[in-house]
Amino acid sequence: MSFSSDEVNFLVYRYLQESGFQHSAYTFGIESHISQTNINGALVPPAALLSILQKGLQYTEAEISIAEDDVVAARQNQQNQQKQTIKSEGTEANGEEVVASTQNENMEVDTSIEIPSSKATVLRGHESEVFICAWNPTRDLLASGSGDSTARIWDMSDGVGLKYRAQLVLRHCIQKGGTEVPSNKDVTSLDWNCDGSLLATGSYDGYARIWNTDGILARTLGQHKGPIFALKWNKGGNYILSAGVDKTTIIWDAASGQCTQQFSFHSAPALDVDWQTNTSFASCSTDQCIHVCKLSIDKPIKSFQGHTNEVNAIKWDPQGNLLASCSDDMTLKIWSMKQDNCVHDLQAHSKEIYTIKWSPTGPGTQNPNMNLILASASFDSTVRLWDVERGACIHTLTKHTEPVYSVAFSPDGKFLASGSFDKCVHIWSTQSGQLVHSYKGTGGIFEVCWNSRGDKVGASASDGSVFVLDLRKL
Repeated sequence: MSFSSDEVNFLVYRYLQESGFQHSAYTFGIESHISQTNINGALVPPAALLSILQKGLQYTEAEISIAEDDVVAARQNQQNQQKQTIKSEGTEANGEEVVASTQNENMEVDTSIEIPSSKATVLRGHESEVFICAWNPTRDLLASGSGDSTARIWDMSDGVGLKYRAQLVLRHCIQKGGTEVPSNKDVTSLDWNCDGSLLATGSYDGYARIWNTDGILARTLGQHKGPIFALKWNKGGNYILSAGVDKTTIIWDAASGQCTQQFSFHSAPALDVDWQTNTSFASCSTDQCIHVCKLSIDKPIKSFQGHTNEVNAIKWDPQGNLLASCSDDMTLKIWSMKQDNCVHDLQAHSKEIYTIKWSPTGPGTQNPNMNLILASASFDSTVRLWDVERGACIHTLTKHTEPVYSVAFSPDGKFLASGSFDKCVHIWSTQSGQLVHSYKGTGGIFEVCWNSRGDKVGASASDGSVFVLDLRKL
């Protein structure tokens, strides 16, 4: 068995992508001409590079063991001793005892909570990994974005049989030689406007696009120089905010598609953005900084520093008072516009924190009598729920066995969905921290999301699949 240089390059590219090194993957992809190869990404399993390396190491160890049985026996004895040590040791983190475990000692999911395949709808059509999915806020339309340079809109309305279910293909094309050709770039961000009439998508081809619910391209937004990493509508529906590898963030006029203002305050790629109000927002970057900016003001109105590695995601709480950020430095920080230093520095995860979400609860929400909670998802395979007022971890959710890429609260705040590269979507009670439902798909999970009624969960995966779990049937 041998590999071509193109195949090796693709494995490295996929590894960088799966590990969250988006800008590194982009640079490597350009230099190694990944888009010009004929490799079908959907056929490459998750963690393929690691799997090949591990098998190679196992083969080498097998060769050694033939001649050195005594050494192997000693090594096994040492490993057993290490396992016993790990079992017996507990660590204290933010007031909560955490028991360490090895990857081989995965906790089994109770079969009584597994969602059978008959209660899940699997949607096929994408030809590469599906990075993102999002429900329309007013209808059961699920949008997805993929490495096949398309977004798709799936009609998941009741009464529509799978055989007749509509699939709108939103092809992301660029002008080349006077004709439109597929961009061959990943679609990695998308967001519906507040009334569900328009879908915005962001692509690695450097363009943002606005589509209607019929899949018709309404406007193309071109100002970024390179991939777009994040994109959000404001609540008013008149502006779109984007973040790019070109170190800038842009506010776009949604009606005209024109760039209203471009902000160039970061010194490295901007990774995420989130609106605070209809005209002010926060942005974060690989430069470890967070800036809060406002339309028509030519410098940040606030800047936060304190992270010691790239900041992967930022989110304002429902009232826009507190800003949460998570980083490769393994910390989660809470910031307030009233002070320069962070309000809380939450240190409990043992690997990079990929994403965070606030619960739709507390003052100013539709669930005012429930406490506000923050969820964090990490490459350490855990999800943590935080009481932000006390700065304490209230639950550690430990059933996943691979990095967790996505978390999402149900609209009533009573449940949390999590998606991991172990191919599982878990649904948890936010009150008790108990696992309520579980479903195992066919690829590593990049994104999970709830519909507006809170009775369906959508998920997108690394093998090109999208699936919907209908929780009313349970």
